Parts: sequence; C-alpha cells; structure tokens
Amino acid sequence: MTKIQSIRSIRVSLPFETGGPRHGMRPSLDAWTKMECVMVRIKTSDGLEGWGEAFGHAMAPGSEAVINQILAPMLVGRDSVAINHRIAELERPLHGLGRSGPLMYALSAIDTALWDLAAQRAHLPLYKFLGGESGVLTKYASLMRYRGNTDAVAQNVERARSYGFRTIKLHETTIPAFRAARNAVELDDKICLDVNCPWTIAEAREVAQEISEEGFHWLEEPIWPPEDFEGLAEVRLEGVPISAGENITTLHEFKLAMETEAIDNLQPSVTKCGGISKMRKIISLAEVYPVTVIPHCFYWGPGYHATAHLAASCLTPTPLETAFITFAVEPHKLFNSRSDQLTLDDTPGLGFISNWDELDKFIISTDEVNAS
Repeated sequence: MTKIQSIRSIRVSLPFETGGPRHGMRPSLDAWTKMECVMVRIKTSDGLEGWGEAFGHAMAPGSEAVINQILAPMLVGRDSVAINHRIAELERPLHGLGRSGPLMYALSAIDTALWDLAAQRAHLPLYKFLGGESGVLTKYASLMRYRGNTDAVAQNVERARSYGFRTIKLHETTIPAFRAARNAVELDDKICLDVNCPWTIAEAREVAQEISEEGFHWLEEPIWPPEDFEGLAEVRLEGVPISAGENITTLHEFKLAMETEAIDNLQPSVTKCGGISKMRKIISLAEVYPVTVIPHCFYWGPGYHATAHLAASCLTPTPLETAFITFAVEPHKLFNSRSDQLTLDDTPGLGFISNWDELDKFIISTDEVNAS
C-alpha cells in the first residue's frame, strides 16, 4: 500500500498588474491587486509528491482551514492509489457541511493531487494518462474588470490581440464597454462577455436583445442567482450564446443545467467542483447534450496546470482561459499571458514545478499534517 505520509497547504498571495485601472471583479469588492492561491502538496511513501489547488481568491482562508483542520487529518496514513474510495470517504460523511463552498473546494485540491500522483506512477503527463493525444493548446485572454472605462477596455483588448489572442473575454457590465471591445478588433475575433451574475431575467433579456446582432461569442452568467437555470434558458432564447458553470459544484446540478437547455458552453472549474474526478464525469456527461465544455480557469497555480491537462484530454480542441495579467514574479514556466499558445511537455503528472525561490516571499501561511 502506498500511504499518504503528509499533506501540506500553502497559501500564496501573488501581486499582479492589470494594464489599467484597478477594480474588483464585482462592484462590492475592493480593488483586486493580488491573487490568492491555496495549494496542496501530498507526499507519499513511494517518495512522490502530488499537487492540487483549492479555489482561493477571497475564499482562500476558508478553503485553507478545511484542508488543514478537517480533510488532512482524515487522509494521512491512508492509501493514495484508490482515488475513488479516498474521495468518497471524505465527501459522503461530510456532506452536511455543504455540497459547495470551502468543503468542495478543498476536496477539489485533494483529488487533483491524487491524480497527479497516479499519472506520475504511470510515467505519463496527466493529459495522456486521461486519454489525450496532443499537449498543444490555444488560450484565450480573460481580462480584468475596468469598471466601464471604455478607453481601458479598448486598449487592453488591442494589447491582447497584439499578443496573438483571437478570443478575448471581458468582465464588464455595460453595453458601451462591450461595444468598445467589439470595435477594437476585427469581426472574426471573438469577444466574450462575462458579467458575473448581475441582472434579473428581464434585465438580462433586454441586454441580450440589444446586442444580439453584434456578433458576441457568448454571454456568461448574466442573471442572479446563477443556479436559476430556467431563467438562463429564457435569456438564451434571445439568440446570444450562453455560458455558465463555474459556480456549479455537483454533477446533479450540471445535469439539470443541460437538461433545462440553459447553456451553450459549460464551464466547470476544477478547483471548485471536485477536482479531476468530477471534471471527467462532467465532460463525459456533456457528451449527451448539445453543449461545448470550456473549463473556467482564472488561476495560476496547480489549478491552471490541471485545467490545461483536462483541456488537452478532450476529443475536440478546447481553449484554455488565461488571466490577462502580469504577476510580480513568474510563478512557473507554464503561465504566460503574452502568448496565445501553450504546449504541455512529457513531464509525468501535472508537471507543476514552481519558482519557489521567488514565490517564498509571497507565502501568507502554510501548515502540514503528518502521519503519526
């Protein structure tokens, strides 16, 4: 039996520049200047270490606490190979603590780290272990929010286009900002609109009606609450493709979203929905419905690696979301916001090899649980 010897959490807050005015991604949040990442490192008795990531950002303290105080003590000393059993032993007895939020985010990190270990033992990069063939991916640029500053929107869309990005996503909520982006590039460039759940159904339908003839690639999470799939289906009738999924965390909810014909593009997040195990199930389930899976990925750590490997394992070309920001230090060789292409090498597992000489100074906290 290959036992889990230790589980370490590492919470890193990495400063970044946005290329424009600094604002939170939602109106109620302060200016966003640092991206918090909650990493998990699992060491095993065969000398390997696997990496995973729990959803961080403003939720980083909660995800970190669940890993350290609840999940890690339950896992150390256990067999690391039987991934399905390990995750079931955590998820089922703890379901009363929530099927979303910090518990599921922390489970996502553990699951991903166990898959990293499994692929390393098979001496395969994760995407090949999952059945993929090519590690070459096309990325799309996911811009920060410039709070309706149309000049900043146009400038950053143009800048992303100059780096080769042909698909660019905004996080704006105003029609002038949408049009500033649309007019800044060619008609065959794809402009996506992620508005982060701001509107009622009626408001969202009105916006969709106004922009329906302007060639936007998709409208993402237009209504509150995000789990109102029947409402999303109503907005979709206006003719603008609908994307959603980063705030869905259970397989049953994903199934309901697709059964309701609410979405065109399904966007599960590996750091939220249960890690590699659940992402595989979601991707398989989506094959039954007329939807396209495009994973959500506003991350830079092991979650970015995991999303890249999942995208590379898909049968159809799947773009990789990449935050269009510049970090204070380069976190690892895979993250590069100045190129629209990414190639995974043949390093076994996730291949997460970070620049700890530089990242150490940005660690907020770390904790480790060891087998007794």
